[in-house]
Amino acid sequence: MISAYLNLVTRIHQELRELERVVARAERAIQAARERPEDQDLYIDSAALNLHDFYAGLERIFQQIGSTVDGHIPTGHNWHRELLQQMQSDLPDLRPPVLSTEVTNVLDEFLRFRHVLRNVYAFQFDPERIARLVNQLRPTWAKIQTELTTFASFLEQVGK
Repeated sequence: MISAYLNLVTRIHQELRELERVVARAERAIQAARERPEDQDLYIDSAALNLHDFYAGLERIFQQIGSTVDGHIPTGHNWHRELLQQMQSDLPDLRPPVLSTEVTNVLDEFLRFRHVLRNVYAFQFDPERIARLVNQLRPTWAKIQTELTTFASFLEQVGK
């Protein structure tokens, strides 16, 4: 178990580095959409894809925590939402909450957007919603980084 926790720490830090790139790409896409209105739809599509990748990357971390630490990953129709809620849970004698209630609530909107993105055509995207989510991305990302880094530190302590 100790080596599994230390391996998980490495995976969390690797995923965090990749997610930083995703956040920056989404921000660049929205900036380009503002600067080049004639190609706005293409940049909005790019921003939407990166918003999807942002949540998908976080969800990979959550799944790894669920399987390695919690010993459980939800299944069924609402497994995505249940996994997010699981990360907010305090599991006594196992682990502290991975995410705060505040971050979980914000991430729920990114989860809902991920669902929309997967179920509509790109030309149906709401550019205002995408721009709003991208504008929320950096402050949300800062909080998530702090919380996941804190959790990784907990795993390192347990793993030693």
